[in-house]
Amino acid sequence: MDFFDHIQVITEGYLTHRRRIRRIKKEKQKAKNLILDWLESFIWAAGAVLLINQYLFQAYEIPSGSMIDTLLIGDRVFVNKIVFGPELLPGVGKLPSPIKPKRNDVIIFENPSYISKGPVFDIAQRIIYMLTLSLVDIDRDEYGEPKAHFLIKRGVGWGGDQFIQEKGAFRIRFAGETRWVSEQDFNEGRNFNHRLSRLVAPKDYAVLESAGKVTAYQDLGLTPPSALINAAASLNDMRYYDQFAYDRARLEVLRGAQPHNERYRTLHYSRYVQGWYIPEGRMFPLGDNRDNSRDGRYFGPIRETKVLGKGSIIYWPMVRIGSIR
Repeated sequence: MDFFDHIQVITEGYLTHRRRIRRIKKEKQKAKNLILDWLESFIWAAGAVLLINQYLFQAYEIPSGSMIDTLLIGDRVFVNKIVFGPELLPGVGKLPSPIKPKRNDVIIFENPSYISKGPVFDIAQRIIYMLTLSLVDIDRDEYGEPKAHFLIKRGVGWGGDQFIQEKGAFRIRFAGETRWVSEQDFNEGRNFNHRLSRLVAPKDYAVLESAGKVTAYQDLGLTPPSALINAAASLNDMRYYDQFAYDRARLEVLRGAQPHNERYRTLHYSRYVQGWYIPEGRMFPLGDNRDNSRDGRYFGPIRETKVLGKGSIIYWPMVRIGSIR
């Protein structure tokens, strides 16, 4: 038998073996239960979705108006999970990343005020949420509304910064500087094109401050002056109001009436004179809808390592498709 005969025998043997393997696979496929076949396909697809959601891009639905007009209620967005280092498992550890969040990034993080039902429930909830691309959320409150397990805000302050809020507007003293600058001037100087939404009109602050003072008189067991009562009368007509302006006016009256009260003096200084100081390694998240956002003003700065991802794309509704800025 010459060389070419050897080649022919080897080739025929290989092709025969391959046909036999294919025939066996085909017979096994025919014998496989249809339900098991569907289940196997589903498991593979689910695994792929979980891997993508956990380590690359995750889908979220915007539940509130705290980021209007950047994000609207009902927007469905993809969050870039890999950019800042994804979690190894839902709620467990994080992979390191050389990329850190930047000022004014739209970020997602776990709500510091969230009360967990336990690690098993958290993992199950996040797996179901990811598999359904944010359509099903089993983590709900007693009224049937989804709990705010995660928050999407804008990272505005960084380590060493100091913030003060006056009538809904922020002033910033950046780390290493002595002068204060308004947030609006800072954003305009750097061409940041996101718009900060305000629901409280400037003229309404006189009403808010009067109402805060009326409440302080009542807390002290005193009768408020009629002028203050009249000035605060239209408070009930306001749908939204700046809680900080109201509290500041109330606290100023209480502090003036009881200067010996350490609690009033400390609260007034720490919140309304000193404002918020951002320690190193932390960031200050705020909603773009400043008069209707539960954000860092309530729960304080968050650790940079707690940032889970960066808002990337709005994918639904179709008329809103686009990048998040």
